[in-house]
Amino acid sequence: MGDPLFLDSRFTELYDSQAAWKRRREYCFYMELVMSAGSVLDVGCGTGELLHLAREAGHTGRLCGVDPADAMLQHARTRPDVEWILGDAASAAWDQEFDLVVMTGHAIQAIIDDENIKASLAAIRSALTEQGRFVVETRNPTLRAWEKWTPDHVSEFFDPNGALVRTWYEIDTVDGDVVTVTSTYTSSGWNQPRIARSSLRFLDLNSLNAFLSDAGLAIEEQFGDWDRQPLTDTSPEIITIARRV
Repeated sequence: MGDPLFLDSRFTELYDSQAAWKRRREYCFYMELVMSAGSVLDVGCGTGELLHLAREAGHTGRLCGVDPADAMLQHARTRPDVEWILGDAASAAWDQEFDLVVMTGHAIQAIIDDENIKASLAAIRSALTEQGRFVVETRNPTLRAWEKWTPDHVSEFFDPNGALVRTWYEIDTVDGDVVTVTSTYTSSGWNQPRIARSSLRFLDLNSLNAFLSDAGLAIEEQFGDWDRQPLTDTSPEIITIARRV
């Protein structure tokens, strides 16, 4: 969900392979929180990797993942001891059922318009228990990461079958805080490149905090990276832990 192109089933098989090295530090951060919570909701769970890891690590409580991509959930459902729901945060109707709600993989950036952000955060607040916490991260827009998303910045990774995949990005438009990008993937075993277009919203700190506050979520802590470094203008991430008010 963090990257809308993975709603396209052609890219599902590549998701975990491409992001594996990036998520090591991220998942160390999240796993500590997940394992200490009795019940956990993962909004934009993708292939369900975080909740799979939690079960493997011995989590015995309720685990639930929700994602709008059915192809993703087909992978997630290989573990039947976790609840998997097709949908998005805005359409959820839980009432104080989860001690922890997370949005990993920059998932909130895939929610573009204000009303959907408001509806999603309102539903997340409703899902939290009285002492529940919500954890979400977004790329820090002050670094203007999209300026490095150019065809001359090619990355490589191996797909689940061991084939080398090359990928690069091209920016189509930058409209305020919304960046639209074309992603291209190639591999020697494919007949043609796989190409998709997606949009991401780069909320600045003030806008993010305002959305959270308006939804009834009080900020408890904010960090600039996965090692819990203080948030600064040069931090790569805005990582927020908030509580239900």
